Amino acid sequence: MKSALFSLVFSILCMAMTAAAAEEVVLGLSKDRISITTNFDGSEILIFGAVKREDAIPDGPPVEVIVTVAGPSMPITVRRKEKRLGIWVNIDAVEVDRAPSFYAVHTSGPLNEVLKDIEDLRHKISVPRAIRSVGAPDNIQDSMSFTEALIRIRENSEIYQLREGSVTVDEQTLFRTAVRLPAALTEGDYATRIFLTRGGDVVSSFETSIDVEKVGLERWLFELSRQQPLIYGLMSLAIAIFAGWAASAVFRFIKA
Repeated sequence: MKSALFSLVFSILCMAMTAAAAEEVVLGLSKDRISITTNFDGSEILIFGAVKREDAIPDGPPVEVIVTVAGPSMPITVRRKEKRLGIWVNIDAVEVDRAPSFYAVHTSGPLNEVLKDIEDLRHKISVPRAIRSVGAPDNIQDSMSFTEALIRIRENSEIYQLREGSVTVDEQTLFRTAVRLPAALTEGDYATRIFLTRGGDVVSSFETSIDVEKVGLERWLFELSRQQPLIYGLMSLAIAIFAGWAASAVFRFIKA
């Protein structure tokens, strides 16, 4: 009896593994490295690929595609201001444990239709799920409002993006989308994930990364500010003094 039960469970597991591997992502990127120079004003990454299958397209709900691109995560302090005696002052602060410096979510349809909440919780796909905020000071009762404010501010500046319907899927096999990266990028690896879903369930996923780094003068100044902060500060002061003197000289010349 136990042997038969074991065989049944083993067969079910094998069938589940076969079904999970029935559709896989084959991915391509227009570029996997971005160089930040002095005149860098942003970049656009074309993400494209195909759904690899051993058999015919399964019956049931059509395949949907979700693409996420996440910059390096870091803690950030969110402050709440209030106007007192005519002056805006900080009254509360909450430290978000980890928030992506950039985060984009592109989908082939409405997010709440192509992804179940339980799958979002498991894979942390949506913008709120990608942010980790564990605790807050005892005197703050609405800590979630600080996270919501962070999301709202970064969405307004397009640092956080949700582009529903921006992934084009052809014949349930080929897909493509373009992700716009802003000029103010943080250096590091940008995790790029692709999810295939059916009926809101994730059936396959793939992950790669895009390398973002400063080069040329930007790189030299960045390294100088970290390794020789005194020299960097003196140089910045000298440049500021020279710029002020030059502006004054030009103004006197125009006046004359």
